[in-house]
Amino acid sequence: MKLLDLLRMSSSNLWKRKVRTILTVLGVVIGVASIVVMISLGLGLSRSLLEQYESYGSLTQITVYSPNYWYGDSSSDEELRLDDNLIETISNMDHVKAVYPMLQVSAMAKYGNYQSYLSLQGMSLEAIENLGIEVGEGALPSAQDNELQFFYGSQVLQDFYNAKTGSSYWETGELPDIDLMNDPIFIIFDTDAYWQSQYNDGENVVPPPKKYLINTCGVEKTSEEGWTRYGWYTICDIDKLIPELKRVFKNKVIPGQPSMKTGKPYKEIFYNQLVVDVDNMDYVTGVQNQITEMGYQANSNAEWIQSDQQTMGYVQMVLGGIGAVSLFVAAIGITNTMMMSIYERTKEIGVMKVLGCDLRNIRALFLLEAGFIGFIGGIIGLILSYILSIVINKIAAGASGYMNVSNISYIPFWLALISLVFAVLVGMVAGFFPALRAMKLSPLAAIRNE
Repeated sequence: MKLLDLLRMSSSNLWKRKVRTILTVLGVVIGVASIVVMISLGLGLSRSLLEQYESYGSLTQITVYSPNYWYGDSSSDEELRLDDNLIETISNMDHVKAVYPMLQVSAMAKYGNYQSYLSLQGMSLEAIENLGIEVGEGALPSAQDNELQFFYGSQVLQDFYNAKTGSSYWETGELPDIDLMNDPIFIIFDTDAYWQSQYNDGENVVPPPKKYLINTCGVEKTSEEGWTRYGWYTICDIDKLIPELKRVFKNKVIPGQPSMKTGKPYKEIFYNQLVVDVDNMDYVTGVQNQITEMGYQANSNAEWIQSDQQTMGYVQMVLGGIGAVSLFVAAIGITNTMMMSIYERTKEIGVMKVLGCDLRNIRALFLLEAGFIGFIGGIIGLILSYILSIVINKIAAGASGYMNVSNISYIPFWLALISLVFAVLVGMVAGFFPALRAMKLSPLAAIRNE
């Protein structure tokens, strides 16, 4: 018997008993939809977790600190520090694409009666480009700049306050009337000298430090959420910041920099952080361990992701197991339907055997009928799964508030394909034993059956 004939016979036999077939298919629909939706929830949560970590920083980057970064710097000459030699050492490690130094300095910005503390982030131009900052006005620092210029984050203006009245944005809810892009912003790097000059006791008179007019190259675009990762920072080219700091402080210790035991500054500028860019997330942990073994502090999002992904894997297994119970019940329904079909078609099976029909064709006929039930139920179950996924995402988006969980249910193509194949296999497995029973029926006993 040809395959086309088997397909035609099996499909026509199913629809001879429409109600029973529809009810059996409905069980498969519920089972497939349950598995797909449950697994999609696990995949969606896992993807949302990755997106959340990506918002905190790249998944392939490692941040390196000096051993005593979190406890304050010491003046020990033997202290491990972040310098150009360390950058070269890390750059030569396997799977390391690039190493970016970062220099953090605090400075005071003044405009009229307004003033504010700035958190300066000196970075290489390549590192600044990789931050992915959206520019609202102007442009990011570039190699064409002849002098030091600042790029202000979108929230920097919120920290300015009126030095005479003490009022600020956090009290009034109104931003100061300052145009960071066009107004002249004066910068005081030596903040210690500034405050000492403000509170002279009449004996030790400290002259006010020099103010520097630093031009603005750009301002970050304000996000819809009202905040961005680098919104509180003022970013600049590190290669232009270092010479400026050396010129301002001359033979004095730059704030935040270590000093020798004699109290004199080092000739070299030490960095506060190094950002190590790895070529693949799979190698982040290995490179991080190498840096840690050298005595430095290092952290990355990868170490958190690994533990969270393992937890999400368990969640997906549990959710998939819950859905599998429904499909198991559907498999029992398919078996019951096929057994009932055999009982009702006993004489038909006997006639087929008497006419010389191959036993394998009889088995294939019932297996195809069971497979059809699984296929039809799988298709409808997938359609229902996508509908439920859309509904779940819309509900989650409306109830999430500030959290980004709008894609809490995610059905990739491979999940849809595997679930459809799985539904067909479950149907055929469920119909296997009924098919064997049909093969073993005695032809004469089947013909005499009423």
